[in-house]
Amino acid sequence: MRWLLAILAAATAAGAAVLWVATMPRGLPRDVLAAWPEGDAGRGEAVFWAGGCESCHAAKGAKGEDRLKLGGGLVLATPFGDFVVPNISNHPEDGIGGWSAGDFADAMLRGVSPEGRHYYPAFPYASYTRMEPQDIADLRAFLATLPAVEGRQPGHDLGFPFNVRRGLGLWKLAFLSDAPAVTLDASDPTVARGQYLVEGPGHCGECHTPRNLAGASDFARWLAGAPAAEGEGRVPNITPGGDLGTWSAGDIEYYLETGFTPDFDTVGGAMVAVQENMAMLQAGERAAIAAYLQAVPAQK
Repeated sequence: MRWLLAILAAATAAGAAVLWVATMPRGLPRDVLAAWPEGDAGRGEAVFWAGGCESCHAAKGAKGEDRLKLGGGLVLATPFGDFVVPNISNHPEDGIGGWSAGDFADAMLRGVSPEGRHYYPAFPYASYTRMEPQDIADLRAFLATLPAVEGRQPGHDLGFPFNVRRGLGLWKLAFLSDAPAVTLDASDPTVARGQYLVEGPGHCGECHTPRNLAGASDFARWLAGAPAAEGEGRVPNITPGGDLGTWSAGDIEYYLETGFTPDFDTVGGAMVAVQENMAMLQAGERAAIAAYLQAVPAQK
């Protein structure tokens, strides 16, 4: 009996060691970081608006230049607990002003902090992992030009077991991927550009796609609508089978530019900030997003 217990104990210890190693936070390989491109702040501004960084990281209701003060503080109430949006301003201690290019790349593509800890996917790196290195480098260059905002935000308010960050290593093994959310005909460059913008920096699926029990996007129901992050109502189905089913590509473009629907209703709720960001893009980018939304599989 003793030998059997010893074998079981050894197997348990070996399994725990394998699990510990498998769930370690891992940044980008050194050779990738060694070849990391230089960023351009001018190009990075477009990435900033496409990504809607200010929608979460600026003060609620911020207008004008205040939209560029990224001190954080927004609380995202979820079934897993409350997530507090951090300060990502250029402040060297309270924000990300002291981060290296590698720190920023690891956060965006791998969900790993400069201290080597897993970030929770309330920070939408599950979408950002599809972004091109040049866009990430450009975004960092633009963020470095923005005001430094004092004040470090408090930590998240999560109960057990969600407060055990190491478990996110398993979540990443199961769900983190840079593969496209849907397979489309890649021959149309406009649709391809729209797919990149929506699935990558725009991270539209983070709100518009239902989630499974682990909190990961259900790609079988891509963009089919989901409960609103604010806790009331629903985020609409934006596939051809849903709320945009009767809209033309021009209708979608006009809505993203002006906030007006084909029925002359106006944008509301959390989408107000998103639409204001989309209005900052070049017209061709909005056209690409519209083309993609009309090309995705229809969901009821």
